[in-house]
Amino acid sequence: MANQKESPKGFTHERIETNNFLMIVLIVLVIAVGGLVEIVPLFFQKSTTQPVEGVKPYTALQLAGRDVYIKEGCYACHSQMIRPFHAETMRYGHYSLAGEFVYDRPFQWGSKRTGPDLARVGGRYSDEWHRLHLIDPRSLVPESNMPAYPWLERKQVNAEAMPARMRALRLLGAPYTDEEIANSVEEVRGKTEMDALIAYLQSLGTAVR
Repeated sequence: MANQKESPKGFTHERIETNNFLMIVLIVLVIAVGGLVEIVPLFFQKSTTQPVEGVKPYTALQLAGRDVYIKEGCYACHSQMIRPFHAETMRYGHYSLAGEFVYDRPFQWGSKRTGPDLARVGGRYSDEWHRLHLIDPRSLVPESNMPAYPWLERKQVNAEAMPARMRALRLLGAPYTDEEIANSVEEVRGKTEMDALIAYLQSLGTAVR
């Protein structure tokens, strides 16, 4: 009776498919290599690492407002990324560019739009409009389901924390000067969280229209 041929040794399909540990290792390896091939080049492309002309780091007051925006969970209902579709650009303006967000840590792109996208809201409304809208959204937009934030007008920004925030961001690449950091306390002192949040909103998307 003829001897049956033995299966070849090594990484055969049968061996891989019947060995859970080996299968997991190879899957992780493939995903890691694929991720590196897609992600690493982005660190060397000027369009993703260099700021768009006109984009500057947030001022101390705008930075404080951004912290309020994140703390209050505004990102849960508002995206800050306009996709390159005709319907989006007609409503919100020029589609978002990577170079607009080089100083955002973390960025606030998002995908949830219970409320409108805010990527280019800066300058579209007056400070007073934003103030009234944050205190009572339905006084300006009757169909709005946005909650009111009246307490922001009563709570002051922690001015003493700003220099440390700005120094940390400078370590990550934001070109803050020693003078800007030193003056940040006075810039923010006495300002409310409402003032700061409005300053942040008014800065969004103003470099590209």
